[in-house]
Amino acid sequence: MSSIASAWPALASEGRHLIQDALIAIRNHLGMEVAYLSEFVGDRSVFRYVDAPGLEHMIKPGDSLPLADVYCTHILEGRLPELIPDTASEPVAMALPITRNVPIGAHASLPIRLPDGSAFGMFCCLSPRPNPSLNHRDLETMRVFAGLAAKQVNAELEAHRQGHARRAALDAVMQGSNFSVVFQPIMDLARLVLVSCEALCRFNPQPYRSPDKWFQDAAEAGLAVDLELMVMETALAGLDSLPDPVTLSINASPATILSGRLEEALVSRHLPRTVLELTEHAMVPDYAELQRMLAPLKRRGLKIAADDAGAGYSGLQHLIQLQPDIIKMDMSLTRSLDADPARRALASAMTYYARETGAILIAEGIETEAELATLRALGVGRGQGYLLGRPAPLAALIGTPLAAAA
Repeated sequence: MSSIASAWPALASEGRHLIQDALIAIRNHLGMEVAYLSEFVGDRSVFRYVDAPGLEHMIKPGDSLPLADVYCTHILEGRLPELIPDTASEPVAMALPITRNVPIGAHASLPIRLPDGSAFGMFCCLSPRPNPSLNHRDLETMRVFAGLAAKQVNAELEAHRQGHARRAALDAVMQGSNFSVVFQPIMDLARLVLVSCEALCRFNPQPYRSPDKWFQDAAEAGLAVDLELMVMETALAGLDSLPDPVTLSINASPATILSGRLEEALVSRHLPRTVLELTEHAMVPDYAELQRMLAPLKRRGLKIAADDAGAGYSGLQHLIQLQPDIIKMDMSLTRSLDADPARRALASAMTYYARETGAILIAEGIETEAELATLRALGVGRGQGYLLGRPAPLAALIGTPLAAAA
């Protein structure tokens, strides 16, 4: 047997185990020596999964045989039955050299079909000896296991197809910078003047998909850092248009910071007006290394913000390790805190923590006048949310009286 490269993606661990378990179960049920799942690749039958204890030297995953030399096409085209208890009773089988060379005394095989009805490959069992006890009920039992294997194969092929389509869309976005950046104001809550804004990415292809899905696709393709840096550079280009001393917040993942490529996206002269936001949800593998990478940029004026603070169980540890200049209180604490004593208590504690550590506290997700009034009463200095301004193109932001007053 010759070997041929895989023409389909390797299944995830769960899928591999399911197919392998199905082969083991049906081989034992039928009392045969060999079970396998094959794929048709060109004019060859490629063995993708094999269960043949003690016969691994004869057949293993990746081996292949010409379709003309095996039973597959004869079964698909009706010249051989799916169940053959004794190959000596089938002249077509006896005419094939493989019947004598392997040898094959009993054979059972069912097609693995794709959603369009075409044959992907075969789900097979064979024995060197005839087995007159094999019957229609055995074939129906085998059909159940073959169906499970077919379902797993089709699910994986569809996932691969979707992944390929997402990668193609991602490549198109990155090659043409097919995204835009909008800016949401961050206000001084006491004076209601603009002091900063957060840059948010919006991807243009339709149908619309949220940014987190695009960045997830990029991560799976190993392009997350590249995409993040592209978005940063686009966002930071807007700093020249923002009135001084308004600052700009950009989002960065720990992976981008630890890549050592962050500085290539930052504009040196704007570092004192640039804020780098790290979400509490993003896992930091090494805080010491993260701080080492950020230290020279912080010395030149870069500010660090902990985003989504209070949204997860690891938040306090994240704040202590990160030592941010700015703490952004997650909208889950802001929402309805005027009517919720527990939220008010947590917001008050966060205000105290920020004051004690010298950090600036920003409340996210402010949507009502009651929330705004309560935050002011608690001493929260800054905020953002739909009540204060929705994300918008930079021109709309800098054209407001609030921007001129900053």
